[in-house]
Amino acid sequence: MTEKKEPVKKVSPRRRARECAVQALYSWAISGNAPEQVELTFVVDQDLKGVDKPYFSRLFRQTVANVEAVDFSMSHYLDRTLDELDPIEKAILRLAVYELQFEPDVPYKVAINEAIEVAKVFGADESHKYINGVLDKVAPALGRK
Repeated sequence: MTEKKEPVKKVSPRRRARECAVQALYSWAISGNAPEQVELTFVVDQDLKGVDKPYFSRLFRQTVANVEAVDFSMSHYLDRTLDELDPIEKAILRLAVYELQFEPDVPYKVAINEAIEVAKVFGADESHKYINGVLDKVAPALGRK
């Protein structure tokens, strides 16, 4: 009897870019290091095969550059303060809110779905539900729904 194998899901280069950007944002927030240093270390130390590298750089750099606006946009829809958020959830939300707020070419459903999928990879068991709930409120507030 042959074993049935699960089909391998091909992860898009943009999804990989988002995953890497979340990791870099997490590292930046935890370490307090300069964004340029975090990005350089990440690029040198990580396997970026299959990653849309220019998109990764843009997401990371622009999320950091716009972090105050991003945090302000989502803070009204959180059930706790930003400091009380789990650091990985905060990184995922920052990236998704950045895309919703500053990347009009990314459809809002894509930004939300990608954040949910990234939360399933890196977040706690139920964090994808929390991410979805917050982003479902942020998107219309930003005129994206």
